[in-house]
Amino acid sequence: MACPVHFFCRGLRTVGLVLFYYVFSIGITFYNKWLMQGFHYPLFMTLVHLAINFCLSALTRRAMTRWTGKPRTVLSWKDYLRKVAPTALASALDIGLSNWSFLFITISLYTMTKSSAVLFILFFSLVFKLEEPNPFLILVVLLISCGLFMFTFESTQFNLKGFTMVLVASFIGGIRWTLTQVLMQKAELGLQHPIDALYHLQPLMFAGLFPLFLYNEGLSLSTSEKLFRGTELLPVLYSVSTLSAGGLLAFGLGFSEFLLVSRTSSLTLSISGIFKEVCTLILAAALMGDRMSMLNWLGFAVCLCGISLHVGLKTYYSKNKGSSLRQLNSKSPELSLPLLGQSEDDRGDSAVEYEDEEQEITLH
Repeated sequence: MACPVHFFCRGLRTVGLVLFYYVFSIGITFYNKWLMQGFHYPLFMTLVHLAINFCLSALTRRAMTRWTGKPRTVLSWKDYLRKVAPTALASALDIGLSNWSFLFITISLYTMTKSSAVLFILFFSLVFKLEEPNPFLILVVLLISCGLFMFTFESTQFNLKGFTMVLVASFIGGIRWTLTQVLMQKAELGLQHPIDALYHLQPLMFAGLFPLFLYNEGLSLSTSEKLFRGTELLPVLYSVSTLSAGGLLAFGLGFSEFLLVSRTSSLTLSISGIFKEVCTLILAAALMGDRMSMLNWLGFAVCLCGISLHVGLKTYYSKNKGSSLRQLNSKSPELSLPLLGQSEDDRGDSAVEYEDEEQEITLH
């Protein structure tokens, strides 16, 4: 009797973690689109979110130090500028361009185009030899590419400028996640923990995006009545509070992803990410009035088939041939406390759950 109850509780916990992840992931997508309808400064918004993420990650690191009694990783300036800067610059451009595109395109087109990031991640993973080439990758590329073409073909709400921005962001995102993977797998740097990586990346991301913000939005924002030239306190406070809410959502998204992977598996995150995109498109059509033809929906289905095949192949090669990536042992106490707050029973369950399979460093 205990066995069914045990599996039921584990399944219920997994569903709860997935829904927790959905709240932040889908929430920040709709938040960005909603905010860009009245606040046309996406780069400034991104800078505010980066600053909030840095402050929250710094506070989390301090809490972890007090909890465990062990000091957190602090890189030297030499390693920081040489090894973290390329990842930070790619991350800043990826996020900045993605947020910028919301000025021009719908949520559905953004979601679909952003799915093409898998292609670029595959490409750069092969270049950096993080993935082993296999013939099925050609099928993955064809499915995702054909799906993207069918989705954008004769779309009634297609915008070339916004589409190009997201496509460039996806390309840079391929570089970003590949470099992030390399960065987190270098044991000598000690950035295996996502909070440590987040803490070190945010300042350089801010510095990398700031010149682009000054060039494109600096003068306009300095004369805007929404912030710096505001004559009434209430509108200014409203702008500050809405921007801060997005920063909390962004930090919550990173935390929920980490929590889901740590307590379940990287495969769970990948599969839930596929269904999340379906939910996003359905909500975009229902709430935002996004219009999609039958051909568009068919293209989205073809693209999801390609992504699902990629997830399946990753799982197969990881279990049967050994992953080409170095593994991050999820049973490490680094991942147990204080963020997750596992009880003794939960840690016992996790030990059994992960006995057969160590989790990969997941890049989603």
